[in-house]
Amino acid sequence: MPERVEPALAQLKSRPPIGNEWSWELKWDGYRLAVHIEPQGVRILTRGGHDWTHRFPAIEQAARALGPATMIIDGEAVVLDEEGRPDFGLLQQSLGASGKQAGNRASDAVLYAFDLVYLDGHDLRGVEYRSRRHLLEDTLSVANNDEAGAVRLSETLDGEPTVLLEHVCRLGLEGIVGKHLDRPYRSGRTGDWVKIKCVQSEAFFIVGYERSTASPAGFASLVLAAYRGADLVHVGSVGTGFRQAEANRLRKMLDTLRWKRKQPPLPYSGSADIVWVEPTLIAEIEFRAWTTDGKLRHPSYKGLRERQDNADVFHLD
Repeated sequence: MPERVEPALAQLKSRPPIGNEWSWELKWDGYRLAVHIEPQGVRILTRGGHDWTHRFPAIEQAARALGPATMIIDGEAVVLDEEGRPDFGLLQQSLGASGKQAGNRASDAVLYAFDLVYLDGHDLRGVEYRSRRHLLEDTLSVANNDEAGAVRLSETLDGEPTVLLEHVCRLGLEGIVGKHLDRPYRSGRTGDWVKIKCVQSEAFFIVGYERSTASPAGFASLVLAAYRGADLVHVGSVGTGFRQAEANRLRKMLDTLRWKRKQPPLPYSGSADIVWVEPTLIAEIEFRAWTTDGKLRHPSYKGLRERQDNADVFHLD
């Protein structure tokens, strides 16, 4: 069994590709995980390769119930709201992301499994997706019991993808993902998987804040950055989506990360009075589009991602 598999990633598209060679499912709003079920136990790895087994006890227990087979399951950990919809904010609260409770367990998280990368001595990365999907369905149906309730199959959606997307968006969900049925499992953004979002949502570094005259304990806005190659570039600021208590909590965290050099951590041409900070905290931001000069349009704060796992920070083309 591979020690770790670099995950396949979905390429963002403005509209679904046409053709019967695509399989469609929900886009889950959570943390991407690889669950390794081995003779010596279960390992749960994040997209960036961190071992978070201890942080998802229910998923670990459910994965044990899938044994004695050895396998690597690719999926997304989510916490569901009262209406059964994935809620990234609830997951972030469970994990205590980046605050004093960092390292908390998300006991109520469930894993929606959508691919099978390895099974009983066989590396499945060279096998086409339709066969991997059948193997995943068979594997999870065999263990269809209460113990396995925290590992669930990400169901395929039947229908024309533009109609599916319309229904998904109306329900307040994040979007849909399409996977080419004839392609092997290839790491990175190859175009074999695509995602179409109802509202765009990505992760960005917080690199500073603008002071607030109305709330001295908080801030007026957060300054955001993305990667371009290995460098950080300014992509705008966000000033909505915060409760006052969250803004005050963030301000305290940011003040411990103040930038100690004369020059800011990235090129900045704005005129605002910015308190610069070390690019450590990662915020999940919803936005409508990109402006022509590469800034976020109508951004809104959703929550913090884990500071130790920066694999999700947005990369500009």
